[in-house]
This record gives sequence, C-alpha cells and structure tokens, in this order.
Amino acid sequence: MLFRLILLFTLVPFVELALLLWLSDVTSWQFTVLLVIVTGVVGAWLARLQGWRTWIKIQQQLAAGEAPAGTLVDALLIFVAGALLLTPGILTDAVGFSLLIPPARAVIKKWLSAKFRGSIVMQGQAAANQFWSGPQNPQYRHNEQIIEVEATHKTELPDE
Repeated sequence: MLFRLILLFTLVPFVELALLLWLSDVTSWQFTVLLVIVTGVVGAWLARLQGWRTWIKIQQQLAAGEAPAGTLVDALLIFVAGALLLTPGILTDAVGFSLLIPPARAVIKKWLSAKFRGSIVMQGQAAANQFWSGPQNPQYRHNEQIIEVEATHKTELPDE
C-alpha cells in the first residue's frame, strides 16, 4: 500500500508536468497557463455549486429520517473533485471534472461499494421499542429509540 502511495505521489506530478510542457509546446505557454487558471476557477465553482446542492439534499434526508449514506459518498467525491480541479494539471482536471458528472460519479460509487462491501460487519440490538421521529430540535424529541451497535472492521491485506 505504501509503495502505491509513493508511486501515486511521484508519478502523477511527473505525468502532469510532462502533459503541461507538451501542451505548451503544441500551443503556447500563455494558453497553457490560461487553461490551468480557467479549469481551476470553473472547477472550484462547479464543485461548490454541487457541494451546496448535496449538502441541502443531506439535510433534507436527515430531516425526513432517512440515512444519507449515498449522498455522503457523493459529497466526498465532489470534495475530491474540487481538490483535483484546484491542482494544476490536465490529468487531474479530467478526473476532477468526471467526478462532477453525476452518471460518472454513480459508476464510481458503485465500484467503491463493491470494493468495500463486506469489509464492515455490524451487529445491533434495539434497547427500546420506540422510534424518534421528530424535528432535529431537542424540544420536539419524542418516541426515542436507543440502539446498541457493535461494529467490527474486517481488513483483508493484499498479497504483495
């Protein structure tokens, strides 16, 4: 795992630099700098816009008593997209913009779900038989249910 991270943090910047130098040779250095600035600004704006929409969706799901698990993954992927788009480079911009496209994000969420499925095992027992179903304001809390949960994280180390 450490080797992969070292490879990622050394190889990706090298590829980005090579792509930017190639683009400046093919076009001009002014166009390359302008492209980096525009993709950073547009990417940050799009990530912020989608981030706010996702935040509102999470709040609505919580208010309705729903678990926002999928929406939280969307929020994480949008955050990663914003970070990638603020990083100068063509490759990181391509990955960042693809994370801002909902159908592409859905494919990545499905892949992440398959990758992590089975790695967390939960066992729970309800300690009461009533359910809390009021607004988030504590003065409206009623019908609370206490749930005791024991979580175990399984880690399978790859053979390297």
